[in-house]
Amino acid sequence: MSTNALLQLKGFSVSYGPVEAVHQVDLTVNEGEIVTVIGPNGAGKSTLLNAAMGLLGSRGEMQFEGKTIDRPSVEAMVAHGVGLVPEKRELFGEMSVEDNLLLGGFARWRRGQRDQAQRMEEVFVLFPRLKERRAQLAATLSGGERQMLAIGRALMARPRLLMLDEPSLGLAPLIVREVLQIVASLRGMGVSVLLVEQNARGALQVADRGYVLEMGAVALSGEASMLMSDKRVIETYLGAGKKAA
Repeated sequence: MSTNALLQLKGFSVSYGPVEAVHQVDLTVNEGEIVTVIGPNGAGKSTLLNAAMGLLGSRGEMQFEGKTIDRPSVEAMVAHGVGLVPEKRELFGEMSVEDNLLLGGFARWRRGQRDQAQRMEEVFVLFPRLKERRAQLAATLSGGERQMLAIGRALMARPRLLMLDEPSLGLAPLIVREVLQIVASLRGMGVSVLLVEQNARGALQVADRGYVLEMGAVALSGEASMLMSDKRVIETYLGAGKKAA
């Protein structure tokens, strides 16, 4: 695995007015890595992801491939090859699966890169179910299929880093396993992943490294296997009654 840092956050903080939701976070995603951020509801996980994508204002330092990004914006992050699949998926329900995918590749098309058909076939290899439903309206898909479409649409832009916000949210356990296995397979496609997930067990099973966020700050970090055997993580996030997907 490469140890070349793709995304680095140093002293990264995010506030809503006077309230600081994310405090002095240091986080690194290396090339070819899946890194997960786990923690309880309200810990600041989604806020961290949205700010890293430039959707929210932030303080601190952000680097991508060693170059400082002074004012993270969605446009700047997309230009660097970063994609985000938001928690609400935000698909166009009255458009077909195929048209949703084409929209995901629009920025490349606008830059003169006419490889949408090839990209779509790659997505269909990853998600055969989407190929079967390519003419179907997105609004008529199941929850799991909508999540697959949201990931597929993001992959159409050929991201180097894909940020996923709670991809297992609201899905049945069997579908959660399927979605997380697909997340794991992205590594083989040359896509690094920053995964925010409340399903700590499932996330740590597919990740290389993890960060535990509590009350907006990093409480623990390390190799995913180490975190899975950490007594505090087991008691708080992996104990009896926790999701085992």
